[in-house]
Amino acid sequence: MFKPKLKFNVDRDQLLAVGALCALLTISLVVVAGSLQARSGALQRLDEQRDQLAALEARSRPAANRRVQTRNLPAPVIAFLDAPTSGLATAQFQAYLSELVAGQHAVLVSSGVPADRDDKSDAIKLQISLNATLSALQVLLYRLESGTPYVFVDALLMQPGGSGERASADPLLKVNLTVHAFWRRKTA
Repeated sequence: MFKPKLKFNVDRDQLLAVGALCALLTISLVVVAGSLQARSGALQRLDEQRDQLAALEARSRPAANRRVQTRNLPAPVIAFLDAPTSGLATAQFQAYLSELVAGQHAVLVSSGVPADRDDKSDAIKLQISLNATLSALQVLLYRLESGTPYVFVDALLMQPGGSGERASADPLLKVNLTVHAFWRRKTA
């Protein structure tokens, strides 16, 4: 029996090309497997973060509901000027401002209702002029905006007091304020 001998003629260049192709395929498979594993890990972390976020939202809902309920509460009665007419409310507002200014050792020069007053509004608007030091003005403004009745400062104009003591640590200032507060009609 005759056996044919197969003879492979393998060239060195062909062998290097096949080896390079196998190496390239191996590297490609490793890269694809690594990226799939990284994506799987990222999806797992994302699911964990979603679960944590859902737990946080569930815990924060009662607090958010309390805040919504708090926002819908009306202002307390002491937040408003309480008088049967706008004229009496204006007088009450002027007396309140005069007392605050005197409490800060400032001098109330004048107070009055601006010319553009709207009688139909529930807002009482006043313009006041006073002489005060900067520190007294700061305390006065704080007490105006943090006390009751609620007072809102619409405009503030300050000028140096004009005295000869320019080097003073706390100079006297001429101050013009436009403020408003709201009033409720007092029921009999």
